[in-house]
Amino acid sequence: MEDMVVKIEKMAFGGSGFGHLEGKACFVPFTAPGDVAKIRAKVVKRSYLEGELLELLEPSVRRVTPPCPVFGSCGGCNWQHLSYSDQLSAKEEIFTEILWRSGRVERERIEVIIPAPEPFGYRSRIQLKVRIIAGELHMGFYRAGSHFVVNIPGRCEIAHPRINLLIDELTRVLTLFPETDKIPQIDVAVGDDGALELVIHYIGSNSEEIAGFFRANRHALGADGVFLQTGRKTTLVEIGGGDFHALAYTTPDPSSPGSPGYRLSFSNGGFSQVNYAQNLFLIETVSAWAGLTGGERVLDIYCGNGNFSLPLSRKAAYVLGVEDYGPSIAGARQNCEVNGVKNVSFECSDALGAVDRLVSRDETFDLVILDPPRTGAREVIGKIPALRPRAIIYVSCDPATLARDIGILKKTGYEVEKVRPVDMFPQTYHVESVTLLKHTGKSGQI
Repeated sequence: MEDMVVKIEKMAFGGSGFGHLEGKACFVPFTAPGDVAKIRAKVVKRSYLEGELLELLEPSVRRVTPPCPVFGSCGGCNWQHLSYSDQLSAKEEIFTEILWRSGRVERERIEVIIPAPEPFGYRSRIQLKVRIIAGELHMGFYRAGSHFVVNIPGRCEIAHPRINLLIDELTRVLTLFPETDKIPQIDVAVGDDGALELVIHYIGSNSEEIAGFFRANRHALGADGVFLQTGRKTTLVEIGGGDFHALAYTTPDPSSPGSPGYRLSFSNGGFSQVNYAQNLFLIETVSAWAGLTGGERVLDIYCGNGNFSLPLSRKAAYVLGVEDYGPSIAGARQNCEVNGVKNVSFECSDALGAVDRLVSRDETFDLVILDPPRTGAREVIGKIPALRPRAIIYVSCDPATLARDIGILKKTGYEVEKVRPVDMFPQTYHVESVTLLKHTGKSGQI
């Protein structure tokens, strides 16, 4: 297929630059608004095409030099070539457009995006892919759209500084292990106090040998805890240091500004936000928008380790958290015990099963919190009105599924009062958000 030339007009959801070519929408990764680019079509559909950047004929004046030498090859970031102010502007535009197009949320209801305090060095968790290529160890991230591992050049620009200190030493240690080709992945996580944990994924048959090897090298790596996973999450076992609750972070107490807040631990394999600074802002937003006065019943679906449940508990009569990952629920219960919280209970269940049971018992809640995975809350969103909440707070990491779910709730009498986008993931197109919906009383049952 012959090469083509396109001028990039703006950034698009998914991270590519967007332009028009021969009457079609054209998406080209690693381009910037104002670029004139020579491209080659990789995917051609009736109404759009996806192109591969071959050459920048006229680079945009808005381009910046990416600090990472493997940017454009590594699939971890896609916007390092944009200034941070341009990233924020693009995210606001994309977010606003999706919420209007798919959820009919008016622009005036969407607040200005909250920038990250640190555009680099913010990720507290990463998954390092490991491969032996031509006899040499490669450890890093997949190239976009492939399983080819791009080797990290000593540091990852978006990883927490504590994680970057580990990379060279981890590379050295891995070269000493005789079965490195049986280690496809290593998960690294750091608490906000600097505590570091590793999860070694192993597909070989000598579990005792690898456990002994990493146990012996734990201190050389500076790891506070090392875990071995030989299959699904249920196979996770501790092989060196600590326990499943070594990592922790501190959240604010919204009822007592300036207080130490809550110390929340989380389990390996369970969900936790990767950007601690922005997570605090999420908690503060949810707590303020909840408007609790002390007598409310709150349901926290996809509650994880109690990230929102505990901070909300001080001003609620009762909080019920629902989560389907057992270790996260165990961690949430321990967090209640450690922090002296008595009015929160947790249920280990999938969201749909839990809501069905609550509805069958005719239970009601004043407020429902949702913090679903990227796929959204489609499985349960249509049943939430049966719990008769006056307000719903939806924390989302995907504007497309958020808009879809808002559309479902609007049909049952809920309207969006306000939305706050939060830049949880600088150098990527992803955006977190908090949405407050309230029942209008025009339809549905309250």
